[in-house]
Amino acid sequence: MMSEMFLSSDEIHSMTDRVQRRAQAKMLRAMGIEFRQRADGSLAVLRSHVEQLFGVASAPASARKKTPTEPNWGAMNAARA
Repeated sequence: MMSEMFLSSDEIHSMTDRVQRRAQAKMLRAMGIEFRQRADGSLAVLRSHVEQLFGVASAPASARKKTPTEPNWGAMNAARA
């Protein structure tokens, strides 16, 4: 769905804490968030870009690669040899 691809105007307002589009654009630039200005003056911000910058995982938890939590005991033995 296209609306989920971009942040809503309410989400942009919440993120920037600014009401005016010009002030929102200035704040987005300061935060390093890329955006485009539409013909009507509204701002288009990709949700995936914001999620990437803020470290939100895009894949569901079940699909993420799990890293082992157990130490590599073989490395200890190799270091002694």
